[in-house]
Amino acid sequence: MLRTQKLGEADRIITLLTRDRGRIRAVARGVRRTGSRLGARVEPFMLVDIQLYERRTLDMITQVETIAPYGRGIVADYGRYTAGTAMLETSERLTQAEGEPVLQLFLLLAGALRSLAAGEHPPGLLLDAFLLRSLAVSGWAPSFTDCARCGESGPHRAFSLAAGGSVCRGCRPAGSVSPRPETLVLLGALLSGDWPTALACDPRARREGSGLTAAYLQWHLERQVRSLRLVDRTERT
Repeated sequence: MLRTQKLGEADRIITLLTRDRGRIRAVARGVRRTGSRLGARVEPFMLVDIQLYERRTLDMITQVETIAPYGRGIVADYGRYTAGTAMLETSERLTQAEGEPVLQLFLLLAGALRSLAAGEHPPGLLLDAFLLRSLAVSGWAPSFTDCARCGESGPHRAFSLAAGGSVCRGCRPAGSVSPRPETLVLLGALLSGDWPTALACDPRARREGSGLTAAYLQWHLERQVRSLRLVDRTERT
């Protein structure tokens, strides 16, 4: 479940990311009434098996069975909640058309929410890893080592949003930035799933990496992801 919005006095429109049909919207009748049999099963962060009745406009939800109640482990912690909300919004932004299958994105989101609910890694790092990987499966994989333009072996000191990541001196366009080498190591580790390397990076690299990740995401989406501004990146022990 990605998002819900009120419809009439007792219904909701539910936006879902599905395994086979990509992003779809459907109506949950009477879900806002006390005692609704759908209840919390159609709330954000839930992984469910859903049955729909197809209609000419919006499909109608007729049955929902819970597969994994990730919301329980996410909403109770502010850091996890804000990171999870950014994941959901990004997933919706990356699926521009309804009904187009996006299996890789679906699997990425399900895995990220599972890790987030279980508290396997810091929420901020999980969010950045999800953002980078979701960009990669959407066709915008960033380069953090070799030059994104000519392919010259790196690492390189410059990073360009427009060029697609690290760039060599000869390809460096105007507006490029020079992040710390540790930051690029961190981002490369998050993209590849190298968690030991990512967890060993210092807080400065994590903060700078989060900024670059958010900027890279919003550059390619050509719009802001509002929930990123609310993400709590405070790490708790």
